[in-house]
Amino acid sequence: MLTVLLSSPRVVPGLLTWQAWAALREAALVLTEDGGHPLVPALAAAGVPVSVAELPAAAAASADGPVVWLAPPGAPASIARPDALSVPHQVLDGAPDLPGAHLLDLVSIMDTLRVSCPWDREQTHQSLLRYLLEEAYEAAETIEDGDLAGLREEIGDVMFQAFFHARIAAERPAADGGFTIDDVADTLAAKLVRRHPHVFGSVSVSSAADVNANWEEIKRAERAAKAGSAPAGSGTAAPSALDGVPFGQPALSLAAQLQRRAERAGIDAGAPVPADGDTSLDGPPALAGQHLGDLLMDLVARARRAGLDPELELRAAARRFAAGVREQERQASARQ
Repeated sequence: MLTVLLSSPRVVPGLLTWQAWAALREAALVLTEDGGHPLVPALAAAGVPVSVAELPAAAAASADGPVVWLAPPGAPASIARPDALSVPHQVLDGAPDLPGAHLLDLVSIMDTLRVSCPWDREQTHQSLLRYLLEEAYEAAETIEDGDLAGLREEIGDVMFQAFFHARIAAERPAADGGFTIDDVADTLAAKLVRRHPHVFGSVSVSSAADVNANWEEIKRAERAAKAGSAPAGSGTAAPSALDGVPFGQPALSLAAQLQRRAERAGIDAGAPVPADGDTSLDGPPALAGQHLGDLLMDLVARARRAGLDPELELRAAARRFAAGVREQERQASARQ
C-alpha cells in the first residue's frame, strides 16, 4: 500500500498528526523525490530513515510492506501522480494548516516585494494612502453590485494594504512608532476580546442593543484611559465623545458619525439650520455655502431619524442617476 503524505511549509517540520507518525513508523520504506525535503532531518532524528526515489509507485510495488512517499511541501490533496495511480494508494494530510495559516505566505511575499521590487521599495505610508482608500471603495462596490466572487479579490486588495503598511512600519524602531504585522494582530485581538465581554467574559446581554450599549461604554472608558495616560503638558484635550472620529472620511459619513456620537453621549447638539430661517442659496457665496452645509446637516439628521444611512442612500441615488444617463446614451445611440 502506498501512502502519499502531504505536509505544509507553514508548519514546523516534524509537527505531524499521530496518524502520520504511525504510518511512518509502520512503513517498510519512506521515500522522497528530493533529499532536501524539510521533513527528512526531523524523521532522521526520530529514527525513521528516508530514501530518495523518483518513482515511488514502482518502489511500492516491489516493497515488502507499506510505503510512504513524502509529497513536496504544500502539494495539494489532488496530487494524483500518474505512477502513483498504478498501485493502490491513499492520501494522508500529515500537517494540516490551521485557519489563517496562509497569511504567512503573504508575510513572506510582502518581505520579498519590499526588498526586490523597485516600486515597492519606494513606497511610504503617505504614498500608499490613496490606494488604501481606493481599495476600500472598490470592495464596497462589489458588495453593492452583489458581486460576491469579486469581493474575494477586492478584500484581498484591502488586506494587502494592511500588510504593506505593517511591513513599512516594521522598518522603524518601536520607539519611533514602529510595529510588525504580529503587533497589529495582537492589538486587534486584544481589542476584540476587551470589547466583547459578553463573549469572552462574564457580562450577560439579551440583545444587540445591549451589545451596542456595552460597546459605547467600553469605548468611553478607553478614551478616558488614553487621555489619562497622556504626558503632563502634552496639550491633550479632555476626552470627548467625538474622539476617534476620522475627519478624513466623506462629508456625509462624517456628519452622520458626529451626530451618532453626540446622540449616544446624550448631547443634544441638533443639526444646524440657517439662523435667519432663509434656506435660499442666493446671495454671497460664503453665506450660500454656509446655508447649504446647514441644510445638508439637517438632511443627515432627518435621514438618521428615519433609520437611513445618508451616505449609502446618496450612493444609491448616484448609481440610479448614472444608470439613467447610460440609458439615455443608449437610446440616443440607437436613434443614430
